[in-house]
Formats: sequence, structure tokens, C-alpha cells
Amino acid sequence: MAKEIRYLPSGDCALTVEFGDRVDRALSARAMALRRALERGAREGVIEGVIETVPTFRSLMVHYDPLIISGARLRAEIEALEIDDSEDEAASRTVTLPVVYGGEHGPDLEDVAKAGGVTPAEAVKLHSEITHYVYMMGFAPGHPYLGDLPRELTLPRRETPRTRIPAGTVAIAVGQTVIYPFESPGGWSAIGRTPAVLFDIRTDPPSLLRAGDHVRFRPIEAKEYDDLAARPPAERVEIDGDGA
Repeated sequence: MAKEIRYLPSGDCALTVEFGDRVDRALSARAMALRRALERGAREGVIEGVIETVPTFRSLMVHYDPLIISGARLRAEIEALEIDDSEDEAASRTVTLPVVYGGEHGPDLEDVAKAGGVTPAEAVKLHSEITHYVYMMGFAPGHPYLGDLPRELTLPRRETPRTRIPAGTVAIAVGQTVIYPFESPGGWSAIGRTPAVLFDIRTDPPSLLRAGDHVRFRPIEAKEYDDLAARPPAERVEIDGDGA
């Protein structure tokens, strides 16, 4: 583990391993590769005391039990690891989410299209024909940050945030896509809505998506949205691969 890595103590039971200072797929790949290496080391009994790992756009926070392993020893163990950055891509899942774009479910679609110099139909095509990457989870439980959007859909956050964004809203800003798992305030441009359940504390795991996943959005009509919303959550999405 080299390449200008910073090791930042985060309290007395966590260590942040920082790979850079920007949103970048290569940095994310390194963070995810370290996560998998630590999980593998824990399973094999090579590294003890690691409780949880939390990836961000450019770093990995490692929570550990200080009664089992010290921060200094954990850093030494990490520095000794051999990591393959391509391993995570090979093991990731692809999750296909149905989305009804525009109208009451995506009130900002026309403004987004106008800002990008395209029609609403072209904006939907640009958003749904690419494979999105889950960089990290944050803001709320089950809330993913997905990249990377084409130039036509890259725009700033709304000048005036909304006080209410319905659960399942698909929104974009700063070259990324998010999906709101719960009703909440939000300042991103809402372009659609999915009937998928992003977070359910009663399931294991409770979050539908996880860092390192790939996401495809499948455009649907409002009638199909209503039909899918009436089905069990597991029947509303398609998942390819297990991410193991």
C-alpha cells in the first residue's frame, strides 16, 4: 500500500485510509479493494479486531476494537497487504431499477433538459443508457451516490432546496445521481422516481444498494410504477451477481 496514502486517526477506534482528494473511479477502486482485502483477512484470521469498514469517494474508514488491535498495528497490517484494484469490479453486482421519468415524479426533468441543451426524451436516454457506479452510501441510511453523468446532465444543485422530496426520488447534481430512500428535504434536481425500496431495517442487509455496485435505470410508465409499487420489494428490482 503506497501511492501517497494518508493514514488519519479518527478517534480512538477508527483509522481513515485516504487515497486522494477528489471524486475519482480509480481512487474508489483502491478504497474498495482495501475493503475486500481487510474483509478477507478477517475471515482468514490474518487481521483481527476490524469491526466495520466504511468507503467514501476517496477513502476507507476502518473501525476497530482497540482492545484487540492498536491503530499503529492496524496501519502496519494495511501497509503489508497486497491489493488488486481490479478485483472489486469483477465481484460487483449490477442492480436494475425501474424509474418513471418526468411529470409529477420528476418535476425538474424539463429544466434539466433545457440546461443541458437537449430534449426531455434525450435527457432520459442519456441518464438511462449508461451504467452508474455506486461510489458511497451517505446522507441517510440506504442513500447512494452514483456516478458519473455525461456533460449534458452535469449541473449544480438547485438554488432553492425543496422541503419535501418523496421516497424513491431519483435526482441529479454535480455530475452525480442520488436516490432518496425516505421522504426528506433535498436540493438536487428531481428527474424521476423508482418504486424500489432502498432501505428496510427488517431485511438483511437493510440497504438495497452498497458501495461498489453498478446501477442501471429502466424507464417505465406511471402505470407500471403503480403496478410495481403494489408488489413485494424483491419483485421490483433486478440484481445480477452477488458481489461476494
